[in-house]
Amino acid sequence: MLIAISILSVVCPIGILGQTGQPADPSSYGMTSGRLAANVGAVFGLIGVVIGVLALLRPNGRFGTASGRLGAIISLAAGLIGVALGGMVAINSGGRVGTGGGFAGAIVALALGLIAAVLGAVALARSSRTAKVSS
Repeated sequence: MLIAISILSVVCPIGILGQTGQPADPSSYGMTSGRLAANVGAVFGLIGVVIGVLALLRPNGRFGTASGRLGAIISLAAGLIGVALGGMVAINSGGRVGTGGGFAGAIVALALGLIAAVLGAVALARSSRTAKVSS
């Protein structure tokens, strides 16, 4: 669904907020500060997703829930950082894709950050249940 919305918002001449399509600013073809912040948020979200999946799938591994809560806490923290950066960029970008504000990257950062935060919360809950059972 996120991919379909992204494709439609780029292909259609009407912007996401109902404004008519505007051509991209010629000076925004490089890496702008909005794009950089959105990319950093997406990277934090992706790291959180990978560590959260490892914590859930390999409980006896380095980041697993049986060996401690390290993976769960890292995944939760990285997800929250990704959500915060993505939200900040989405608010400040102006709501249009292709203008250099980083709106598309902010959507990706929000999605990945939310997934990472949920995975981290589930892994943290599982680690606390494992600690109670083994005590």
